[in-house]
Amino acid sequence: MSEQNEFMQEAELIEVVENQLEDGNPIKVKETLMRLMMTGNSRDDAIAMIACCMSIEIFDVMKNEGEFNLKRYSSNLERLPDLSFMEGE
Repeated sequence: MSEQNEFMQEAELIEVVENQLEDGNPIKVKETLMRLMMTGNSRDDAIAMIACCMSIEIFDVMKNEGEFNLKRYSSNLERLPDLSFMEGE
């Protein structure tokens, strides 16, 4: 399997975030989107930031064959837009 097939593409991550927003679950995603937009970020930029938080979780699940960590995901969402994606969360 190629690297391209192993990891979700950006469009797929955005689709996951959009589905979370539509479902209202977790509610922290909608709260984060609203907060980021109220502080001057465009909707597209805010969704991209949220998708980066999602990618951290998906990568961890794939790497460690574990479960999605909602607590860490929520914590990372709270840290936006200041979350450094280079920290190796």
